[in-house]
Amino acid sequence: MSRNAEIADLFEEYADLLDAQDVQYKPQSYRRAADNIRDHPEAIEELAEDGPDAVGEIPQVGDSIAGKVIEYFETGKIEELEEERAKLPVRMAELTRVEGVGPKTVGTLYEELGVRTLDDLEEAARAGEIREIKGFGPKTEENITDGIEFARTVRGRELLGNARPVGEQVLTFVSDVPSVGRCELGGSIRRWCETIGDVDVLAESEDKQAVVDAFADWERATEVIEAGTDKAAIRVSDMRIDLRVVVPEEFGSALQYFTGSKNHNITLRNHAIERDLKVNEYGVFDVSDVDDPDAGQRVGEKVAGETEESMYEALGLPLIAPEMREDNGEIDVALAGELPVLIEEGEIRGDLHLHTEWSDGNNTIEGMVEGAVEFGHDYISISDHATGPGMVGGVGLDDDELREQMDEIRNVAEDAPIDVFAGVEANIEGDGGVSVADDVLAELDVVVASPHSGLDGDATDRLIRAIEHPSVDILGHPSGRLINQRPGLDFDVREVARAAIDNDVALEINSSPSRLDLWSGAVQVAVEEGATIVIDTDAHSPGEYRNVRYGVHTARRGWAEPRDVLNTWDAEEVRDFCH
Repeated sequence: MSRNAEIADLFEEYADLLDAQDVQYKPQSYRRAADNIRDHPEAIEELAEDGPDAVGEIPQVGDSIAGKVIEYFETGKIEELEEERAKLPVRMAELTRVEGVGPKTVGTLYEELGVRTLDDLEEAARAGEIREIKGFGPKTEENITDGIEFARTVRGRELLGNARPVGEQVLTFVSDVPSVGRCELGGSIRRWCETIGDVDVLAESEDKQAVVDAFADWERATEVIEAGTDKAAIRVSDMRIDLRVVVPEEFGSALQYFTGSKNHNITLRNHAIERDLKVNEYGVFDVSDVDDPDAGQRVGEKVAGETEESMYEALGLPLIAPEMREDNGEIDVALAGELPVLIEEGEIRGDLHLHTEWSDGNNTIEGMVEGAVEFGHDYISISDHATGPGMVGGVGLDDDELREQMDEIRNVAEDAPIDVFAGVEANIEGDGGVSVADDVLAELDVVVASPHSGLDGDATDRLIRAIEHPSVDILGHPSGRLINQRPGLDFDVREVARAAIDNDVALEINSSPSRLDLWSGAVQVAVEEGATIVIDTDAHSPGEYRNVRYGVHTARRGWAEPRDVLNTWDAEEVRDFCH
């Protein structure tokens, strides 16, 4: 795995710090560079080895930014970024988790009140000091106060989309250590949970100390937290990585145990006890002839432990996918022989929700088509934003612009090697109405309707009304949440799913790591009802097509099978569904 995301994060931080100090133009340049670095197919560390000209081949990366990339790989830091951090010594990521607090607000709060941390922000809000700042007022202070509690609940939790690439880089590094056999990620990152506390890595080796030493010496480590004889912890930037090394005969049992979840393991342990078995991180043991099964971890006759499959088999169960191990009834379903055949990443055939430079995307229609072809899709739908509430900066298209874009999409589609649908992402208004004229909607191939404003309170009736619109095909990111930023709408998932079934509307899993909306629990309810799911990326550039994997694994966490998912179907089936 490349270090592109790491470099992109640095430039996004740099942009935020400049923005907070009201620097003009530069922040946008760094954000555009960050987007293109993140999406670039080649590893930036390899380009850096070839010099600044090679780095500068990435779009929007000029000489200055290329130089900073080289500087980072040569010295481990960017001096100008360090200077900006010194000028504005705030916990930017922590503070901007509060809804309504952006970089400029952070800059003002620091200058006026010395706010550096979330605790400082809460103290200032409780004391009524924020309302005294020019341009803020009581309502702003109230909104900030309300957002602080939510920001605290997500502190220390990293988005799956940020943590998973780092975990895979660690996995590659540890797997290449000469004495390591098998190596896997564990914990919540292996279950593809939407946020991650720590990254857990499990390795198999007869020489545990050698693996620990190599891990602690990894060049990416910014801090070694601890290093023992069979386990260690390091920090990569702000992310904690925990390594545990076990002997080969206990790798399967340790992997099962450390994957979790805790509740799944408790239910599995109780299931084992009923069969005179003991299950733990060291294996499965037959304790039927043991007087005191609790006398030690390894008492009894060991019957499994080298592989996960053997662990479940010893308990009379088929292997349960890591994504399903949340104690949501999966063990009973496995016992009954009714485990679902979960969707796989390679079964997705297209993407029905993406954006171009016509609204807030970074590429042309042709560019998004070319990216989809390269990614391997059979079809896409161009679904740029329509005008409406929640569309900041005038990015939405009005009805005339949608008609104009429709013509261009269809012109591009004539020569495209894949099917290209003309679509829109319309806004769901406060009363459930859709923000595009009915006659325009009727001309489009795919209509996604999504909430972008009024994202609080119960919205069951509002979403159902949008679903009942005769032209709506997909309910996009139904709650409108942004993970670690805002909670989004409440609604009765079962009622919305039933309405979707009655009106032939697909419910979206938006694969953007900051959304994953529908979330896994809602997917499980919707699939149980028989609703159709669609897994889209909401891509704003071709590189974001890769985010589909986060949606697929969210679907797997919700027990979805391939035929439950609209975009595992072929183009004609999709076209028929949307008409």
